[in-house]
Amino acid sequence: MEFFTFIYQVLWGDLITIPLPGGSTLGLSLLVLILVPAGIYFTVRTRFLPFRLFPEMIRVTLENNQRGKEGEGISGVQALIVSTACRVGMGNLVGVVAAISAGGAGAVFWMWIIALLGASTAFIEATLAQLYKEKDPLYGGYRGGPAYYLHHLFIRKGSRKKRSLIACLFALSGLICWCGISQVTGNSISSAFENAFHIPPLYTTIALVALAAVIVLRKHATVKVLDIMVPVMAACYFFITIFIILANASQLPAVFGRIFQEAFGFRQVVGGGIGAVIMNGAKRGLFSNEAGSGSAPCAAAAAEISHPAKEGLLQALGVFIDTLLICSCTAMIMLLTPASLTAGLEGMDLLQTSMQYHLGTFGVIFIAVILWLFSFSTFLGILFYARSNVAYLFGDKWIAQTLYKILALIMLFIGGLAAYQFVWDLGDVGVGLMTIFNMIALFPLAPKALASLRDYEKQRKQRVTSSIDDQKEQA
Repeated sequence: MEFFTFIYQVLWGDLITIPLPGGSTLGLSLLVLILVPAGIYFTVRTRFLPFRLFPEMIRVTLENNQRGKEGEGISGVQALIVSTACRVGMGNLVGVVAAISAGGAGAVFWMWIIALLGASTAFIEATLAQLYKEKDPLYGGYRGGPAYYLHHLFIRKGSRKKRSLIACLFALSGLICWCGISQVTGNSISSAFENAFHIPPLYTTIALVALAAVIVLRKHATVKVLDIMVPVMAACYFFITIFIILANASQLPAVFGRIFQEAFGFRQVVGGGIGAVIMNGAKRGLFSNEAGSGSAPCAAAAAEISHPAKEGLLQALGVFIDTLLICSCTAMIMLLTPASLTAGLEGMDLLQTSMQYHLGTFGVIFIAVILWLFSFSTFLGILFYARSNVAYLFGDKWIAQTLYKILALIMLFIGGLAAYQFVWDLGDVGVGLMTIFNMIALFPLAPKALASLRDYEKQRKQRVTSSIDDQKEQA
């Protein structure tokens, strides 16, 4: 435990402290020092992709994404749904609440900035996952992710080595992280149902594990369930938030004014709080959208899609969905609640109080159900991620796949009954190590992803030009 605590502090603790006016300090962790500059670098190298190609992201999402000929793979949009299921979780609810509680409304602005930068990183890693994917003999379709493009980076063709050490470390870090998240998921759901419905955690946990087992132990049930669950839960949360916003429309100018004022405000600088504003928004944004961590590429690689860059664009859009849409929804629910009602509250208590203010008893029930959907979909999504990592470490063996699923179900059960801080930190350590190993590959392999982007844009331009010429001839 001391070893993992040390690793946690190295990854997430303040590695560098910068003094600011007013007595505040800006603490920069190792992951912030890696991911933020990487996001800036990739944004410049992709020629500001998040802004320039946002309409193209929407177009690719709306076009008809069918499965491949074998019918066992998943479409590009299905891969986006799986990655969204993992991004949209506890962090979008309690995580945003914690960021605003510690950093004020200005933290929301910095979450938005991190999302804009992270979209380019998400594009690079998802495109690489497509470029280095391989056939999946167990589940059908394709598999891949950072373990696989790390393998190609360090193992030359013709080498007798079957595995790369760095790729194995990434895969192992992912499996450790997702076990930790399984425990957190169980605890989040059982706690929410106990608070909202007074159901004992044991009953909730037994039902949760039984339902999860029925889904994850079947070969293709996970994607089918997420196909239905993710769009429904995201749409419900979004439209409920829109209703709350419209009901409080007169307060919106003040809310946005508060966000921008506290992001750069003189009062925060003088009061010594500007460092907390920036870092709480940045850290929460990085943790929530997962860009650069190497998680989403495990789903992106499974997509059967006509061009690798298309999946990159889809995963870039996933960062926007997570942070600019879902996280912003939570922020608006909070910021439109009178501060006198939420003073001294934290976590789910604060969020449930806000929902009760806006929607009465229905609000408390709604947020408990939404938390269940968000957390449960995350659990299903991470087990989809785990497939490729288990296969890389242990080969194409059903026994290895099944044993890891059983381990995750056990962690889900344990988490439902009690919260262990060590396991929460274990998940943070896992995602931190994944990020370190993933970034080792992103910089040297980025030119291949950028070449894929240029090729896609060239093909797209040729198709558009040809289409216009055909229309002219017909006219």
